Amino acid sequence: MQIHISPTDGVPIYLQIVNQVKYLVSSGRLGIGEELPAIRVLAEKLLINPNTVARAYRELEMAGVVVKHRTTGTYVSGVGSRLPRRDRLKAITQRIDALLTEARQMDIPLDEIIDILRDRDDAMQPVESKQE
Repeated sequence: MQIHISPTDGVPIYLQIVNQVKYLVSSGRLGIGEELPAIRVLAEKLLINPNTVARAYRELEMAGVVVKHRTTGTYVSGVGSRLPRRDRLKAITQRIDALLTEARQMDIPLDEIIDILRDRDDAMQPVESKQE
């Protein structure tokens, strides 16, 4: 599970984790029943306080995205793990906002960002789609 946090983007770190896990679940990159890293393991990896990860996991559990088993860990929930379209669009919008903020800070124009997005989308298409 790849989580990237940015302490400078204005979004609390626990919410960055929540949003990214929701995105990973809604995109299918985290499947039903898949285990999330242990709180301490993820905290060490991200170099943050374990309480921050614990708070994110609690938020995800309350949202029904994950289910916590006391002795075995935290898993992607099979019930309602596919987020509603509104939530998926919200997660994508937040990532786009962060991208645009970084692009502006680096003086990269919007047209260039759009070209890069199209190039990346083309590169990510399955081989069968490219041959048609």
